[in-house]
Amino acid sequence: MFRCVLRKVTRHGVSRRFCTRVRFAPSPTGFLHLGGLRTALYNYLFAKQRGGTFILRLEDTDRTRLVPGAADAIEDMLEWAGMAPDESSRSGGDYGPYVQSERLELYTQAASSLLHTGHAYYCFCSNQRLELLKKEAQRNGHVPRYDNRCRHMKPEQIREKLERGVPHVIRFKLDTGAEPFQDLIFGWSRHEVAAVEGDPVILKADGFPTYHLANVVDDHHMRISHVLRGSEWLVSTSKHLQLFRALNWTPPVYAHLPLLLNRDGTKLSKRQGDIYIQSFREQGFLPETLLDIITHAGSGFSSNHIGRQLDELISEFNISKITTHSALLDLDKLADFNRIHLQRRIEDEGKCAVLVEKMRQFVLHTHKSQIDDCAVLEAQYIQRVLQLRKGHIYSLNDLLGPLYSYLWIRPHVSRQQLEEVTSEAANIISAVIQLVEGQRSLTSTEMLNSELKLKSRELTKTKYSIFMRVLRLALSAHQQGPSVAEMMISLGEQEVCARLQNALQYQL
Repeated sequence: MFRCVLRKVTRHGVSRRFCTRVRFAPSPTGFLHLGGLRTALYNYLFAKQRGGTFILRLEDTDRTRLVPGAADAIEDMLEWAGMAPDESSRSGGDYGPYVQSERLELYTQAASSLLHTGHAYYCFCSNQRLELLKKEAQRNGHVPRYDNRCRHMKPEQIREKLERGVPHVIRFKLDTGAEPFQDLIFGWSRHEVAAVEGDPVILKADGFPTYHLANVVDDHHMRISHVLRGSEWLVSTSKHLQLFRALNWTPPVYAHLPLLLNRDGTKLSKRQGDIYIQSFREQGFLPETLLDIITHAGSGFSSNHIGRQLDELISEFNISKITTHSALLDLDKLADFNRIHLQRRIEDEGKCAVLVEKMRQFVLHTHKSQIDDCAVLEAQYIQRVLQLRKGHIYSLNDLLGPLYSYLWIRPHVSRQQLEEVTSEAANIISAVIQLVEGQRSLTSTEMLNSELKLKSRELTKTKYSIFMRVLRLALSAHQQGPSVAEMMISLGEQEVCARLQNALQYQL
């Protein structure tokens, strides 16, 4: 396993060791969604496999689009997914602050340095002029770009405008030509940004940086060793490398992740409410389910199979196996993924205990006023239900629906309703009560099914299917659901007898 990379350089000629340091840097202009979770996960896997550090940095410089509560919610969802950052505003660290709006002095210093060395300049163009440039380009069928007009202003003109307090931004001078760089996923890349773009704004009129300056400054000061981000930023990397070179800083290694798309190849939209992690959580999906399906959709692992946990993803991750093809996400399979992971949790004693308590709270919240017997809230009862239903349910929420209401609420089924099925209903009920009372315990569905078949044969006037239909109705008030034997084992001997007795005695 990789631990640290060795970089040679200090002013005194002494080598220093820098561990792998990666960052997930979302903007709190919205809540964490599947695409963001995937980017965070690949950064987390890369760091943990190398004994490195996973950092959460919030890029909140777009002040007009900030969403209240989004910053805390993003970190909450990372923690829920098992990927708590090693460094963040919440957990602290030696390279904070971890929110860009609290690092403005660093960006101002960098912009001033670029002005001093001639790599940047003041731009006084008004919004009206920039809008005219944009409309003119569109009218002529060209891509809008700034014409670099203020790059050529004389020093006395600049001084005069600054003294008058004319609003301005700072722009970075793009070099013509672009050196190729090696991306860990896309290989050698080269983008002639100056040929297609005007000089970009790096410091806005309000003193806040744009993404291009802020991410370069932060990656340097936070000693980021590798940048794993979406492939949409690949074409901007040449621009960022120019900024690193102009500031005389060593850039990190870049790895651009292919896009995560819908199954039909369309882009995942943040406007789709169902792609937000909080929404999946509220629907009962497990964090390992989401991590499994977003990695199963793509590449980067030594194998690809359903049911992987986070520790397996760490051990199997291989960045050299990530392809440049977009990952296609099939959310129709999400329920099946969740069923598998829920089963694994139920089979783990410690995790099952957590599920039992969560289920108890769900039942209380949903059925509290209708519960007749508090025994259904006992851990042993709920655990038995989970063990019997594992592999059949897709989430705990399934057990709260009408199909499973019989588990928590004693149904009111009358003798008349049972006799509508068969006139032998009373004899069937009495025979089964006698069978259950003679049992030491109901533990095996196979054994119980065999005994029920034998009992039905003793009642020569009744078909086995009718026999079971009467039992199902008396126990659950339903005509479908789990097998009758499973129902009986779930409910337990005392509750089965109580329900059957009630059905015999209850008259409409």
